[in-house]
Amino acid sequence: MDISKYPEKWQERFKFFEQNGSPASQDFKVALKNLPAKSRILININWLAFLFGIFYFLFLGLWKKGLSLLAFSFLLIVAISSISEVFIYGATGLIYVIWGFTVNYAYYLKEIKGEDGWNPFKDIFTKQKHLSFLVVALI
Repeated sequence: MDISKYPEKWQERFKFFEQNGSPASQDFKVALKNLPAKSRILININWLAFLFGIFYFLFLGLWKKGLSLLAFSFLLIVAISSISEVFIYGATGLIYVIWGFTVNYAYYLKEIKGEDGWNPFKDIFTKQKHLSFLVVALI
């Protein structure tokens, strides 16, 4: 696949994912540790998704994953607010981080691998229980 039509930042991300696999793989984790800090940040988090959430997902054409993540965010806030309003602030920050951490690999899957499913967490966590632990830890 020709990635030259994408901006340089996306090309770097796509090459890294192609060479090292998904964020859940051990090869990815080892390769990421060997990168300079600036490159680690570029691969790991997308600041536009962190700031704009669903709107950035829609801009990239990731509407399925964006809607799934929006529903997850809404349910997380409802669940946490039913326990204590104090935790809402922490949960809101966590939701921003989740938006920022999921978009890079999701966009790679869509553009390079041709996978455009509804699961925004596909191949991001080593095991699905990590996501469950994350939700339970907030509660």
